[in-house]
Amino acid sequence: MSLTKSAYNLLFRRTSSFAITIMVGAVFFERFFDQGGDFVFDSMNRGKLWKHIKHNYENKDEE
Repeated sequence: MSLTKSAYNLLFRRTSSFAITIMVGAVFFERFFDQGGDFVFDSMNRGKLWKHIKHNYENKDEE
């Protein structure tokens, strides 16, 4: 109960802190969701994407 009361008093009691909490949470959620989607896409397409096969097409003697 103490933890929830502390979180409420710190993050949600005032409108300004509530708005900042929502904005920061949205930024972190967007970042997490975007990286999770990229990970799923890369794992489903492993071996088909350029970053996985470019070593087959690069010349070793280029300087």
